[in-house]
Amino acid sequence: MPFAAFRTLRYFTFENLSREGVVHGVFTRRGGVSPRPWEGLNMGATVGDDWGRVQFNIRLAFEALGLSVGARFDAWLVHGRDAVVAHAPRPVTAPEPPPKADIILTANPEVTLIMRFADCVPVLLYDPHHHALALAHAGWKGTALGTAAAAVEAMTQAFGSRPEALYAAIGPSIGPDHYEVGPEVAAQIQDAFGSQADSLLSQRQGSIFLDLWTANRLHLQRAGVPAERIEVAEICTACHLEDWYSHRAEKGRTGRFGALLALPNAPRRTSHA
Repeated sequence: MPFAAFRTLRYFTFENLSREGVVHGVFTRRGGVSPRPWEGLNMGATVGDDWGRVQFNIRLAFEALGLSVGARFDAWLVHGRDAVVAHAPRPVTAPEPPPKADIILTANPEVTLIMRFADCVPVLLYDPHHHALALAHAGWKGTALGTAAAAVEAMTQAFGSRPEALYAAIGPSIGPDHYEVGPEVAAQIQDAFGSQADSLLSQRQGSIFLDLWTANRLHLQRAGVPAERIEVAEICTACHLEDWYSHRAEKGRTGRFGALLALPNAPRRTSHA
């Protein structure tokens, strides 16, 4: 089953990553201690929620996967394609802000990557030969810029990864039936994808809609990841507010769900107590 549960928490897992033993979860909003409008397991500290509640929610997610919250490494998301290598965990009490990047990668089993989302696309990558991971964040800007492909390139440069050996997963995000965009966004998608843009943009009743799932899958395939190694959740955040935060559907008054990613040999907690 793609969904797993821990106490009141519920999270999504990918079959291809699970078969490889990759420790991961894309956490729904269920459980947690945040009140409305962030109700549930909000992991976003910049949306108005109390910092202490957010940190408690993050600890719950790490506990659900049997991981130590002290292993975390996150980034300040800026809707770009810059990457940073996590050589060691980044303590939450560090005085400096996290690095600005939309791609974080590691080959250190002592590190757990974490990012937050609320409609944008989570992209997870695993290299079973070099035992390395990447976690990327792609909204429409990142999709136009090719953030998913940049994550593959970053793994190649940092670890010697071969794109054809990677496993990739595209997580829950706003779906093609709900993601209406303006003509300026459509123009950037057309520039990025050329003739393939027609398969990503659809028009209904005078409005333009963008398929982020297919767009990011195409970026991964262009970068050399085989189609059969790419798993797409095909879960629309705007359709399922009982499970997911959606910036678009909730008109900006919402939280952020978290994606956690760690290597198969990551140190595990001995108990969930």
